[in-house]
Amino acid sequence: MITKTTVTQIVSDFIKDSGYYLVDIIVSGNNEIKVEIDSFQGVNIDFCAELSNKIESALNRDDEDFELEVGSAGLTSPFKVRQQYEKNLGKQVEVLTGEGKKFTGILTNVDADNFEIEYSVKEKAEGAKRKSVVTKHLTLNYTEIKYTKYNLIF
Repeated sequence: MITKTTVTQIVSDFIKDSGYYLVDIIVSGNNEIKVEIDSFQGVNIDFCAELSNKIESALNRDDEDFELEVGSAGLTSPFKVRQQYEKNLGKQVEVLTGEGKKFTGILTNVDADNFEIEYSVKEKAEGAKRKSVVTKHLTLNYTEIKYTKYNLIF
């Protein structure tokens, strides 16, 4: 059986020093292999084809047949690695917390353990007659959320 570790090693060796980073690798029991990569400049289809060829040549179909898909993480797919947060700094994201609260705001900071968004809410200030828009900052640990994804606006 083809292992995730084997595929990860092949991909990691190939993308090293390329500007690309690994987002996810899935290897099913049926040897269906799905590789997701990304970069700060976007994903080039030619690079995906080169990576696919590298994986194909490193695995022996005579020993074990497999299906292979190499591509980018989808634009609106949930983030899986910290580099995706870094890539989207300054952009609008949607966050669903583990408690089920949803926030939409600008991704303003990313570090090893946490990220921060800036979002706006309407609140009534003490003594005010009407609600006004207030800007707030929310810092979340990656483990506290169900997902974060780029909020595509048309």
